[in-house]
Amino acid sequence: MSDWDGWSGEQDQRGRRDDGYGRGSGQAQPEGAQRMRHVQRPAQQGAQPRRPAQPPVPPPAGPGGPARTPYVPGQQDGSYSSGSGAGGDGYDSGYNTGQVYGGGNGQQPPTGPGRRTGGPGGTGGPAGGAPNWGKRIRIGSIVLVSGLLVTGIGTYFWADSNVRREVDLSKVIERPKEGDCTTYLIVGSDSREGMSDEEKKKLHTGSAEGKRTDSMMILAKCSSGNTMISLPRDSDVEIPSFVGSESGKKFAGTGKRTKLNAAYAEDGPELLVRTVEFNTGLRIDHYAEIGFAGFANIVDALGGVELNIEKGFKDEKSGADFKEGTQTLNGEQSLAYVRTRYAFAESDLQRTKNQQKFLSALASQAATPSTVLNPFTLYPVLGAGLDTLIVDKDMGLWDMGQMFFAMKGISSGDGVSMNMPISGQRGGNLVWDKAKVQQLVQQIQKDEKVTVRGN
Repeated sequence: MSDWDGWSGEQDQRGRRDDGYGRGSGQAQPEGAQRMRHVQRPAQQGAQPRRPAQPPVPPPAGPGGPARTPYVPGQQDGSYSSGSGAGGDGYDSGYNTGQVYGGGNGQQPPTGPGRRTGGPGGTGGPAGGAPNWGKRIRIGSIVLVSGLLVTGIGTYFWADSNVRREVDLSKVIERPKEGDCTTYLIVGSDSREGMSDEEKKKLHTGSAEGKRTDSMMILAKCSSGNTMISLPRDSDVEIPSFVGSESGKKFAGTGKRTKLNAAYAEDGPELLVRTVEFNTGLRIDHYAEIGFAGFANIVDALGGVELNIEKGFKDEKSGADFKEGTQTLNGEQSLAYVRTRYAFAESDLQRTKNQQKFLSALASQAATPSTVLNPFTLYPVLGAGLDTLIVDKDMGLWDMGQMFFAMKGISSGDGVSMNMPISGQRGGNLVWDKAKVQQLVQQIQKDEKVTVRGN
């Protein structure tokens, strides 16, 4: 009960005092007995109920004193205020809200969205609050990164599932021992596969059937430094015994010497790998081949390749027509640049140098974060070359990425780019310098810094 219960300071017109069970209405007849509800606010766990700072002081008693307002159901629980008529003092006990004496009419100030609470501890912000840009940026960044990650992973698996793994190096017999470096045999073929007559005319490829090696090079990825060695297609080599890639039949070696590109023409990539290993003593770990159309498409997908041409040249057969200076080559121009041989005195050797220079520049632009980490750039680049890109059965996109980064390292000065050392000619074929080749191979096998230099 409140502190007012039981107070009997009022008298009726006959001089009789209120017995404390009613709340005098000021009428001639007393109202029925009414007992005020005893309301308690639920206390939080572990907290003491709040009490008024001071016990309320009743209004002065006596004849003619102010009438007390009768209890009206529906008013704020526990509130006890004087009447609003003459003599009302607007007193509020404060029990309904737990506020201290002097809380006005006992009602809580409205709260909720759009209400400015102000004061110490209040939000003090405008209705709805100011936009939290920091939070929005964080959420947007997470969504963007997640989207790129999902797209990148999807692009990776899509490309990996579409790579043509057609070369089976397990068919290569009598292989050299494994070395400490990872070696790649990179081949550019003159395949016209998938090309229309218009494309053949535009790229000056002709319409020869089948395919032959147009360029060959060994890339050794080593911790001591990477090495790129061009193998002139006119190199004088011996084709050893081998197992046919299709027939599975073993063919005995005859000791016949011929041009290196004849091995590919005779039985494809497996015999080419076998011939390179037999004549160098270096084991080949991976094989990668790309045709004319794929090469040109990759360059176009990258937006061209910037190259410094030290001396201009022109060749009607390849379609080359270059001025001296730095310029950006499109796919058609790039193919003409790497195929040109008749414009140079040392036709095959100069062409291999141009091929190395161009591939290094291509790798420098392809193996960059803006390409590799951006699926919207990586997707078209991969898609442009997948149709004519052929690799061995154990080579994945990761290995191809390592190959490109190794070539990029060479162009930035972290490695050596050279032709196979030549000692002379035999019947128009280029004869390798056996002593230098042996030293070169030993340095690669042992992952030592390459000191040998070629032509």
